[in-house]
Amino acid sequence: MSTPAEEGYRWPAEWEPHDATWISWPHPEGVSFPDSYHNVLPTLVAMARAVADSERLNINVRDAAEESVVRSYFKGEVPSNANFVHISTNEPWCRDHGPIFLTRASDPGLAVVDWGYNAWGGKYPPFADDDEVPTKIARALELPLWKPPLILEGGSIEGNGDGTLLTTESCLLNPNRNPQFDKAQIEGWLCDFLGVRQILWLGEGIEGDDTDGHVDDLTRFVNRTTVVTVIERDKSDSNYEPLKENAQRLRQMKLWNGTPLNVVELPMPRRIEREGQRLPASYANFYITNRSIVLPVFSDPADTEAVAILSKIFPERKIVPIDCSELIWGLGAFHCLTQQQPQP
Repeated sequence: MSTPAEEGYRWPAEWEPHDATWISWPHPEGVSFPDSYHNVLPTLVAMARAVADSERLNINVRDAAEESVVRSYFKGEVPSNANFVHISTNEPWCRDHGPIFLTRASDPGLAVVDWGYNAWGGKYPPFADDDEVPTKIARALELPLWKPPLILEGGSIEGNGDGTLLTTESCLLNPNRNPQFDKAQIEGWLCDFLGVRQILWLGEGIEGDDTDGHVDDLTRFVNRTTVVTVIERDKSDSNYEPLKENAQRLRQMKLWNGTPLNVVELPMPRRIEREGQRLPASYANFYITNRSIVLPVFSDPADTEAVAILSKIFPERKIVPIDCSELIWGLGAFHCLTQQQPQP
């Protein structure tokens, strides 16, 4: 069987034009927001409105009954370009369980890669419904579908749309994902099924991140040669050394064509704890829509600095800061909740 790379497909960058954004609405009985589901609803609605201001929004819900309930959260003002899709899910993290869409220049059209999904190393069963989401979306859209034998979450990879992919050793090389494959084999799957030619590896993730170190809490491409990466300035913080090492690695990296990476630093918010657990708050978990940057903020002095940095990087997009002090109890933010569908 041919691979997407052999058929000319590539994984577009997030800032390239979208046809839509997909999200999966959480359920009150889910594990993501224990005892706080109704507290996060205002943030979820604000995120949905911010995305829908820019592009079509597809919202996965189980059925018509759940659709009716979710519509009620918008208080009669569901965005006109929000579309409810009846696809069952376990949890809301569409970045990780959703489809990875590919495009190609010749014979333009989309294709879907459905990587295996095991809820971050089997941490949060059940996850069978989440594992089926990409295939169901591909069938609904009548798109070509590939299902490589690799466990992979969308938040664990970051691409520049031009052949380079960033990831972390702590996640992709973790034995709770793909113990049967070594590093070279994993790189081969990524190149063959995402149309990339180069894998760049960072080290550890941030404290409190139950995904074993997803790159979308650490480092994000903002154009083909530039990344933003989070830095902890407090030397006593447990994130200081891992983030310092990641930044050092980035400054040594070159793209496949020999171009050095341009590295821009983002601050980290202050430590946030709840019930004795550190939460993985990070400004790197923003989402790029066609016309905006939907940015998690945390009622923190560094919020203003993060907005200023991203405003300079994305002068053509509106920065939309939304407080995630409640949402982060689910151990993720806006990038974790969204999955872009590019224009063909």
